[in-house]
Amino acid sequence: MTEVVSENSEVTVLLVDDNPQNLKVLYETLKDKGYRLLIANEGEKALDLAHRHRPEVILLDIMMPEMDGYEVCERLKADPDTADCAVVFLSALDDLQAKVKGFSLGGADYISKPFQSQEVIARVKTHASVIRLERELQARNRELQSDQARILNSISEGIYGLDENGIIEFANPASALIMGCTAEELIGKSFFDLHFATAAACKDSLPVMATCQQGVAENQRDIQMLRADGTGFSAEYRATPKLDDGELHGAVVVFRDITVELENEQALDEARTLVQEQRDQLAHTSRLTTMGEMAAGFAHEVNQPLTAISNYARVSKRMMAKDAPDLALLRETMDKIEAQSHRASEIIRRIRRFMKKPATGKEVLSVPGLLDDTRQFAEVDMRNNEGGIEVQVEGDLPDVQGDPIQVQQVTLNLIRNALEATRTAGSSAPVEVSARRCGDHCVRVQVRDHGVGVPEEAEEKLFHPFYTTKDDGMGIGLATCRSLIQAQGGEIGYERPEDGGACFYFTLPIAGVEGELCTAP
Repeated sequence: MTEVVSENSEVTVLLVDDNPQNLKVLYETLKDKGYRLLIANEGEKALDLAHRHRPEVILLDIMMPEMDGYEVCERLKADPDTADCAVVFLSALDDLQAKVKGFSLGGADYISKPFQSQEVIARVKTHASVIRLERELQARNRELQSDQARILNSISEGIYGLDENGIIEFANPASALIMGCTAEELIGKSFFDLHFATAAACKDSLPVMATCQQGVAENQRDIQMLRADGTGFSAEYRATPKLDDGELHGAVVVFRDITVELENEQALDEARTLVQEQRDQLAHTSRLTTMGEMAAGFAHEVNQPLTAISNYARVSKRMMAKDAPDLALLRETMDKIEAQSHRASEIIRRIRRFMKKPATGKEVLSVPGLLDDTRQFAEVDMRNNEGGIEVQVEGDLPDVQGDPIQVQQVTLNLIRNALEATRTAGSSAPVEVSARRCGDHCVRVQVRDHGVGVPEEAEEKLFHPFYTTKDDGMGIGLATCRSLIQAQGGEIGYERPEDGGACFYFTLPIAGVEGELCTAP
């Protein structure tokens, strides 16, 4: 087969499958999404296309003749030109060992056969965005390193020797290059008049003045200085007193132009912001996935009050149809209708609040209120477990600082995992959720279950992306939790209880308390 290229495409996606029908499905799914699509029906052709075009995403079938997907992936990761490509394996839904082997060879994700169009589109979009941002960051880092090398090798720092009145007695070639004149033209001029337009108005408060006259060392960054032609530039300088037998004779000033450096730092900050936005989007996607898993339970929860409202309404109509209706009973029935409507409204409110994207910035949070709200939110899963959920909060627990949506997402994820582990073990013991103060800087929240526990060999990998101990897990839940908690200034971890089960915890910084990193034993 030959490659197919769409016009005006920015992201390249390589489709690899020996089955023409599968290739057709993938191509039809992605052809209108603005991608540049490449097609290969066997391993060698896939490697050649990948080496020539460096696609962001490769959808790779595992089972192929001659060279299977594992070998293709291994060779892709061994080639520096293709090592950063996101390899998404195509495998059977129940082929767990195939998935595990794929991840161990460097695979980024998998898509189960038969393909679901929306899943293919979403996964390709997510991985393409991440790879492009990573490549942009790498390019920016290379540019910064190149800029720094050029500055060090060809434009040394400017050096002045000043007398006690700020008159330039010495100027090195680099200072002349920065100033745009010769070193001879700088000698004898006032440092203050030359570099600062406000020298006559506020001479006593000018940079370096205190060093020249009082012997006070100075160090400032991003200060505006003037060149010989009057144009300005951003500079960093260090001023050191010039002493002779303890007597002050002026100052030595070392300075450099940092205009390009500041621009690069701003660009790098913008790139980091983009990466953080992508992480937030992945966290939001995780919340949507959770809602999908709990959808049937929530439908049942909302249906109960709606059914009650309908029944109470019919009873009210029958009472009103009587010649002498019992107004007290009618009022009581209407009150029940109102109560059931509030119940349905509260369920929907919790769902909407959980699904929305978090607002910028953090808030002061009440831990008891947040845990109680999360417990109510987890009632759908709790009804499938005989033991339920118990919440215990230490008295006088201080408020914490954090994003309420992201903290609730982490808490709900840990509670649902605990409920599932308890159910798998056939236990009726409740999931124990607790919170207590931990040191002077943070609060520790803990989720403890009496389920099947975690294998010892899995403990160190629990929070690694795409690692899971579940047969049907994807391994992104705990990794996302770690990212979210670290963004709050806390940490997340696992402890092995002596009497079995599992215990996960995370910490949050206490609101208004400045101090060291919020960690817990």
